[in-house]
Amino acid sequence: MDQPAPISQPPLTGTPPPRLRDRLTIPVLASGGILMAVMQTVVVPLLPDLPRLTGSSAAAVSWTVTATLLSGAVLTPVLGRAGDMYGKRRVLTAALGLMTAGSVMCALTSDIGVLITARALQGAAASVVPLSISILRDELPPERRGSAVALMSSTVGIGAALGLPLAALVVQYADWHTMFWLTSALGALGVAATWWAVKESPVREPGRFDVLGALGLAAALVSLLLGVSQGGQWGWGSPRILGLFLAAAGVLALWWRQQLRAERPLVDLRLVTRPRVGLSHVAALLTGFAFYANSLVTAQLVQAPKATGYGLGLSIVATGLCLLPGGVTMLLFSPLSARISAARGPRITLALGAAVIACGYAVRIADSRDLWMIILGATVVATGTTLAYSALPTLILRAVPAGQTASANGVNVLMRTIGQATSSAAVAAILVHHSSPLGGVPVPTLHGYLLAFAMAGAIALAACAAALSIPGDTPRGDMRRARGATRGARDEAMEGA
Repeated sequence: MDQPAPISQPPLTGTPPPRLRDRLTIPVLASGGILMAVMQTVVVPLLPDLPRLTGSSAAAVSWTVTATLLSGAVLTPVLGRAGDMYGKRRVLTAALGLMTAGSVMCALTSDIGVLITARALQGAAASVVPLSISILRDELPPERRGSAVALMSSTVGIGAALGLPLAALVVQYADWHTMFWLTSALGALGVAATWWAVKESPVREPGRFDVLGALGLAAALVSLLLGVSQGGQWGWGSPRILGLFLAAAGVLALWWRQQLRAERPLVDLRLVTRPRVGLSHVAALLTGFAFYANSLVTAQLVQAPKATGYGLGLSIVATGLCLLPGGVTMLLFSPLSARISAARGPRITLALGAAVIACGYAVRIADSRDLWMIILGATVVATGTTLAYSALPTLILRAVPAGQTASANGVNVLMRTIGQATSSAAVAAILVHHSSPLGGVPVPTLHGYLLAFAMAGAIALAACAAALSIPGDTPRGDMRRARGATRGARDEAMEGA
């Protein structure tokens, strides 16, 4: 498909001096990514108490998580494409604004319907990371780009590790609305800082937005992820779940055909089907699956009653503190990921990260009774996740034209989201199947947890194999390909003119 030449836009006024703005770009964008992850995590400590606080059922409360998942999956590729077309800073600011508006709505209500709607608005923040990575590609020199992109990718894990204990502390010692007022203030600060400090990218891809493609993708993703997330509750063989999966397959087939025929598609499928891009997306899906099981299983395992024989009976605050070392590790190891990618290529970094994740789950299988071993295993998994997640956007940046970086990274983040949703469903199915009654309540057995670890470790090894299958990359070769793609796009644009 023809790639239009990037269009340079005149510099915007009302921004800080260039040197100050250059120094602030990375920390402001990274803080936005951390805030996004915190916003997605803060509701978790509330889930056991929300039915009582809102006068609703546990099934209704679960939608405060599902709504964010669905809207984030739908809006990430859509807003990524909009950023490529209309300006990345503009769309990034809008996404942060929707997230903040959703937080304000949560702070003002105890109605479960309004809460679910507000959490759906907050799902727009899932596009923050791909949009920020695209801005970093456009604005930073090559020698700074690798470490900045690695840090940006790690913000997801850092924010999640910080959000859980922070939210637990607020919920334990203050009214639960206070938590959302706090995130609202942080969100407003993030919007202002982004608009003030981040320069609008001059790289654009002109054309008309593919509204039909966006609607088709939304319908397919909602059907797929709704079926995956609700399968355990509604029954995997129920007519509703089977109907959702059939609808997802049918709509996705029609959408694929429409995208191939569209002049300016929402997702460039010809680009996606190239091995360097397509296998990167497969690796993202598998890594998302393997990573997410760590947080899910660790939180449940350490909170299990001591009467189970393996549980530690920890509070939600202590549970969050157990995951905190993993977040700190992600922050510390992101520069290492950039150095490995610069020396060996992001394909090797991704494969190494997936292998480290598998090693972390081996530690979990070896000992899941002692607290220090649990923390060690979870931290090793977090370290591998840092390496893998930091390498994925670098692979995408090297394989796609500058005008499609936000949309391509948006699809990559979408694949991680699908992997995480599938991981959640698979872990839940295993733990439900391997449960025993304790005081009249079914509680997962240690064997069930170990099976979940084994499954996640096997998926991590599959991610490692997918990474090694990606065609070899070298910085010089990628630079030559990028220059060639840019020259080709410029020539085609001049011929069209």
